[in-house]
Amino acid sequence: MRKYLAFKNRSKSSRTTAAYFRSKYFFERFSVLRARDFRLFYVGYSASLLGTAMSSVAIAFAVLGDGGTATGLGIVFAANIVPMVAFMLFGGALADRLGRRLVMLTADLVRCAAQAVLALALTVGRPSLWLFVAAALVVGTGNAFFSPALSGFPVQLVPSARLGDANALLGSAQPAAQVAGPALAGILIAVTSPALVIAVDAGSYALSALALAGLRFQGTVERTRQSAHQARSLLRELAEGWTEFTAHPWLWPQTVQFALFNLVTWGPYLVLGPLLASQYLGGARAWGTILACYGGGAIVGGLLALGRRPARPLLVSTLTTFGFALPPLALALHLPLPVVAGAALTAGLGTAFGDAFDSTVNQRLIPAEALSRVGAFNMVGAFAFGPVAFAAAGPVAAALGARAVLAFGAAWSVATTLAVLTVPAIRHQPWPDPPQATPGPP
Repeated sequence: MRKYLAFKNRSKSSRTTAAYFRSKYFFERFSVLRARDFRLFYVGYSASLLGTAMSSVAIAFAVLGDGGTATGLGIVFAANIVPMVAFMLFGGALADRLGRRLVMLTADLVRCAAQAVLALALTVGRPSLWLFVAAALVVGTGNAFFSPALSGFPVQLVPSARLGDANALLGSAQPAAQVAGPALAGILIAVTSPALVIAVDAGSYALSALALAGLRFQGTVERTRQSAHQARSLLRELAEGWTEFTAHPWLWPQTVQFALFNLVTWGPYLVLGPLLASQYLGGARAWGTILACYGGGAIVGGLLALGRRPARPLLVSTLTTFGFALPPLALALHLPLPVVAGAALTAGLGTAFGDAFDSTVNQRLIPAEALSRVGAFNMVGAFAFGPVAFAAAGPVAAALGARAVLAFGAAWSVATTLAVLTVPAIRHQPWPDPPQATPGPP
């Protein structure tokens, strides 16, 4: 009997110890948050993402209220995208020239002012459509400068060895906001008004700006960058960014893949998904469930990427893009809601999981002084066909059928992923180790 009890106690002790180390290992993955500057920026950035997710719902209700039309709302949404395509390259060049924090802080203040003016106008009366369009243009312009600066900012906030974890957490922040933001906005709009929600968005940009202003990292890198760039023209710096972009053989295949993917697959999915959800899944609630599952999957994917260092990161990242075909294919086949939601969850999980590795490779292998320009070329490619996809999806579906369009988009997604996998740089690029510290003088 004592022998049995002794074995039971040892087994219990072993399980307790194992649980302790599993817990310690789990929390170690979040150790990047111990870096004061990254933690401060992460809070401010997450707040601004949440505000943006909330305000998109509020703006839709504000535009459609009192006789607004879907056409007007489409114009407002397009006004947010067009400046990103038009100005993002210059945003990347300015971020590399003037310093990323300065550009991001300015963008936050500009977006804060635009949303504050719109909230005030909604509070005192019924603004015309042009004011919504003007605010969207200003916010979109701010996005065009903030986003490429963000692509190179983590290298200034965390040690090189922690870049993967930083990218994983940053990648999880946006889907988390997309899940929580619409729900919070719906509650606030029901009990108050869209104006208050848009004012909250303005406050979130102000909080992000305060976080950026409070960072303590050394400004030596940015001052050196400014002195190095001041003698060169902006166009020359863009040309140098293009040279750097084309110098890495994995970048342009990925950019082409996602430019055409957004045109053929994802843009039509976002437009035609709600239509099919209304036709056979029960309407807006079903579509909201699908979107929430995509966001939830992305949160899980970002958390799963923490602490992981795959031997072939670009291969893993590209393999995850097979999941993008699942949601449009499930809708094209008229599969039931649980299956469509599961497909969306899988796609979202793969998105965040793969993006964390892809971003880390870029930040390790692309010179820090060119990261924002290279990121701008990458993002412009992704956004370039967005307006075309949104505008063409409806007419093409009217001619060929929504299910046929989504089925073709799913097949296209799989075919382009297979094509990208043929690129040797995608298959063979190893995990880039951080640079070794140079020993100081004896």
